[in-house]
Parts: sequence; C-alpha cells; structure tokens
Amino acid sequence: MIGKTKMNKLYATIGSGNCFKAHLAMNQLGIAYETVLIDVLKGESRGADFLAINPNGTVPFLRLADGRGIAESNAMIWYLAKGTHLFPKTNYEEAIAVQWMIYEQTHLEPNISPARFFTTIVPSRRAEMETQIADWQEKGAIGLARLNEHLKQHDFIAGVGYSIADIAVYGYTHVADEGGFDLDDYPAVLSWMNRVAGTDGYIPMNELSLAA
Repeated sequence: MIGKTKMNKLYATIGSGNCFKAHLAMNQLGIAYETVLIDVLKGESRGADFLAINPNGTVPFLRLADGRGIAESNAMIWYLAKGTHLFPKTNYEEAIAVQWMIYEQTHLEPNISPARFFTTIVPSRRAEMETQIADWQEKGAIGLARLNEHLKQHDFIAGVGYSIADIAVYGYTHVADEGGFDLDDYPAVLSWMNRVAGTDGYIPMNELSLAA
C-alpha cells in the first residue's frame, strides 16, 4: 500500500497579513501544502499542543514535508522562493529585498497590525485602546510615506520585477485601511498594490482556500 505523500504544512490564522505572505508565495510558486488553522483569539497559539510544534507560539509556522520547521513569515518566503522567479535576481537586489523586508517588520507591520487589530478585528476594545491606536497610526503613516516615496521611482520593491520583497511588504500594507490609514494619501503605494494584485497566481486574502 502506498502511503500518503507528505507535503508542507502551514499553521496559520485567518486574516493575518503575515500568514497571507506564506499562502500567497506558495500559491504563486505552485507549491503543494495543507493549512492547519490556529485560532489566536482563543489562545490556541499558546496551547501545549502548538507550543510542542513551535515553541515561539507564533503563526505562521511552516512545517516542511521532511519535518523541519521555519518560523517568521519573511524567513519562510525567502526559503520557499530561493532559486525561483520570485527570488531577487542580483546580489544588489537581494540586499534591497532584505532592506525592505526588515523595514516592513520594523516600520509597517508593528504599527498597521495592532491598529487594524483593535479597529477591525476586535473593535469592542477600540475605545480603551484609542491612545495607542493614534500612536500606531502616526508612526505607521510615516512608514507608509517612506514606502510611497520609494515606489514613486520603482514599479516593484527590489528591482524591475515582482519578488518576495513585494509579498513581504504587501502582507499588511494592503489592509492598512482596516487600521484607519487612508491609502489615498499614498498613490504610489496604491498603484503598486494594483500591480501586485495583477501578478500570476495572485489570490486575495479573503479568498484563500483552506484546502490549498
């Protein structure tokens, strides 16, 4: 009897920009994988069963078909894309990709994600978090303005073509409006978002198949 073929397994939560990066990269690369949903709001990411899989207690977490694991969304898409058309083409483009992937995790995601969380995902706590939300929105606006300036001069983040740098930055940027950011203030970002959405194999966050 032939056993079931093992494949990559993505532990993820619905609506997460970081989890979306991995979904999008694997969909665009044609990589077979299965999704295991983790309900962060119910504390499942901190439960013993999940901590045995990923001691960091974070999603996304990618369990490779051979049993090895990768945490951190940008690390996993870097691994998945190495040697493919989504990987930066030159050493310089690699450096620019790293630059913006770090920027995304230090200037965009830390501000857009929590503002969105308390504005859209858990709006019942919006009033109590009003001061913090305003602070995240102020800092996030600065981050988006810098990104907008970059994209005035470049069609894509790290070179002439679409790459994992775009996937990384797109993850939370494209839902910034759900955190109270007016994306009309960043026309170059909006144009870039449209280019990303037009790439082969693109699938919107809200249309991800759980049976990918």
